[in-house]
Amino acid sequence: MRSFSRCPDAALKRLRFVFTDIDDTLTSEGRLTAEAYLALERLTRAGLTVVPITGRPAGWCDHIARFWPVDGVVGENGAFWFRYDRSARRLVKRFLVDNAERAANRKRLERIGEAILAAVPGTALASDQLYREADIAIDFCEDVKPLDEASVDRIVALMEAEGMTAKVSSIHVNGWFGKYDKLGMTRIFMREVYGLDLDEARSRCAFLGDSPNDAPMFGYFPLSIGVANICAFLSRLSAAPAYVTRGGGGQGFAEFARRVLRTRKVSSAPKKKKRAGG
Repeated sequence: MRSFSRCPDAALKRLRFVFTDIDDTLTSEGRLTAEAYLALERLTRAGLTVVPITGRPAGWCDHIARFWPVDGVVGENGAFWFRYDRSARRLVKRFLVDNAERAANRKRLERIGEAILAAVPGTALASDQLYREADIAIDFCEDVKPLDEASVDRIVALMEAEGMTAKVSSIHVNGWFGKYDKLGMTRIFMREVYGLDLDEARSRCAFLGDSPNDAPMFGYFPLSIGVANICAFLSRLSAAPAYVTRGGGGQGFAEFARRVLRTRKVSSAPKKKKRAGG
């Protein structure tokens, strides 16, 4: 990985699409800061298409698509995309698997989740599990005391033994039935929403992330950026980002946004009001 300061301005200037993970990429210590949220809004106002690509659940993604300054969201590690059509005042939802199959899978996931909690002491279902449509999330450090790597590996092995896909994020191990991932649904989103082939558009795209479940995106996009805390997961990455920011979490995302906006001569700082008579 090279320092993001070495990323050529020309690559940033031709950007049109910004894809970003949320947890520990946009957030810092579990919170979405004003700095990171403002960076999202200024990128959107500058004409870029901004789309979070996250492991977070459908219930959260409904809110994100409606209320955040973004153009859509891919959730549950690629199980769906949501987009709010503001002219029609309608949330558009596109799931990879139909309602009946998701309902059947949830019963299987509930059984597997109970077995994992019994087999790996200290684990818990993620607090957002109630709002998930297509996967199960086992918490190993968000709301529980952080577990060691052996425990995380045990969770992955138990999921895979059930024929599931298992991916490690910075806070959860997510598991689901099927071979989809963040990159696959990003391809579908681009084709169905914008009529674009991602292979043809990828030189105009950037992706920012921080953990192993972002590896498909890191490996695919030439302009892939890890925020500084990615360094804690280097041994688990099947593909590393091309660049790394100085700042971690939301500070790293804001660092990226400032450079992109400078290439467009758009200020990333709030405008100062002129004083009367000044």
